[in-house]
Amino acid sequence: MKIRTKITLSIGTLLVVITLFGYHAAHTTQRIKHNIENILADNYNSVKYAQKMLWAINNFEQDSLIAVNTFYDNLSLQSINISESTEKQHTEQLERQFKRYTADRTKENLISISESINMIILLNGNAIESKSQFAKDTAHEALVLMIVFAVLSIIFAAFMLAKIPQALTNPIQKLIEGILEISNHNYDKRLSFDKKSEFGKVASSFNSMAQDLAQFQQSNMARIISTKQYLEIVINSIDEPIIGLDNEKQILFVNKIAISILNIPLEKMVGKSALDLSLSNDLLRRLVKGVDKEVGNEPLKIYANEKESYFDVHYLSLPENSGIVVMLSNITKFKELDNAKTNFISVISHELKTPISAIMMSLQLLQDNRIGDMNEEQSALAQSISDSSDRLLSISSELLKMTQVEAGVLQLSPKITKPIELINYAIGATRVLASKFECSIEVEYPESIDKLFVDSEKIAWVITNLLSNAIHYSSNNSRIIIGVRQIEDRIEIYIRDFGKGIDFRYHKTIFDRYFRVPGTKVQGSGLGLAISKDFVEAHGGTIHIESELGKGSCFIISLAKT
Repeated sequence: MKIRTKITLSIGTLLVVITLFGYHAAHTTQRIKHNIENILADNYNSVKYAQKMLWAINNFEQDSLIAVNTFYDNLSLQSINISESTEKQHTEQLERQFKRYTADRTKENLISISESINMIILLNGNAIESKSQFAKDTAHEALVLMIVFAVLSIIFAAFMLAKIPQALTNPIQKLIEGILEISNHNYDKRLSFDKKSEFGKVASSFNSMAQDLAQFQQSNMARIISTKQYLEIVINSIDEPIIGLDNEKQILFVNKIAISILNIPLEKMVGKSALDLSLSNDLLRRLVKGVDKEVGNEPLKIYANEKESYFDVHYLSLPENSGIVVMLSNITKFKELDNAKTNFISVISHELKTPISAIMMSLQLLQDNRIGDMNEEQSALAQSISDSSDRLLSISSELLKMTQVEAGVLQLSPKITKPIELINYAIGATRVLASKFECSIEVEYPESIDKLFVDSEKIAWVITNLLSNAIHYSSNNSRIIIGVRQIEDRIEIYIRDFGKGIDFRYHKTIFDRYFRVPGTKVQGSGLGLAISKDFVEAHGGTIHIESELGKGSCFIISLAKT
């Protein structure tokens, strides 16, 4: 049976029960009303007329005319208010007795009249009692029937409340369960409903859809397996380690190179939690750590195949953020070339110092007036040789410092130092250069400042380099400010010039090795700022620039106080 038919029959039946209940209540009420009206309209009036006639006969002698008229009027009303079977006879008898009394006013006739009146009162009183009892019985019967109808209505309504929602919700619940099974790729799920019900067609459509999906899955499974095998071949053919993780850090795939460097069998990796495996594998722990947060840019050093190898780690997101691919690029060859380059530069820089020192010593001898004066052209040439030698010596020193940083052999000898000592050293080292460019150096130093715990030689070299750059990139007769300020537990040393400034685009790359701002005419190696950054960061500090075109530049070194 259809749900619509069930609801229609249930509501129709309940409507019939309510209609019968209402009809019976109205009919019973009408009967009770009729009985009460009979009592009030007939019997009660007869009793009232009889009582007035009794009053009249008791007053015949005192006020005979009024009493007689009252008796006669009420007797007339009683004669037309006959409601009981013997009441008419008693009323006619009363009329005859009254005529007899008017003809012969004796006591016996008066007693007869009184007896007839009492008989009428008794007759109507009995009728009132009988009709009242009948009204009570009728009301009780109506009450019982109404209670029966009410109980039936409540039972039927409760039955509807229990069955109708269940008849509606059960098919819907089964349909929801079926949909959930389909969403979980259980395409064997089928629904079964009465074919005559509304859900019969729904079940038929659902089962047809599930069958089509099952066929579609089976047809695609071969393609999926083929594609998976193809991807495995491609991934395994790549000479770089590759690991695929889902969002729960479960290992989706891994190629042979990754298996060899992780030293974990394939069957213990695919489908397993990378977090669990990383508890006993340092390399995997390092790789998984980089998925959630950034790690250092330093190459990853791995000992594999009986040799040390270096890898750059890259994290690539899978489509729709369904996971992460961890790729390791083997940079061992580049690292070896870089080390060779560093060693070569270190050797060359060190070896250059000896001939440069010899050139500078010979130049000093040539410039000594004791062995003879040089003409103007010779003096200019000697000065050019001196400047070039100074520049070569400076470049050699910078290259040596750079190779120390790259080789990881930078040694710090920190000690407690006043910031003013570092500033004074830098000013003294650049005094000749400042005089040459006619620059004035102003010092801003607070009265109270904490001390630093740093390698004074290296930090002084950084400040000297920055101050030298500020002099070189300032115009003649300009001012340069070097100062110190303390912000909470940090001490900042700043060098400000008022030159042409540096474009915002180069504020980060300016600290890269060999980088020079485009259009710069001042000659240099491009290593000074890079080495300065390495020296400052080796102390746990930072260095950055604040600059605008046309407004000069300010380099700020931030170090922790003691």
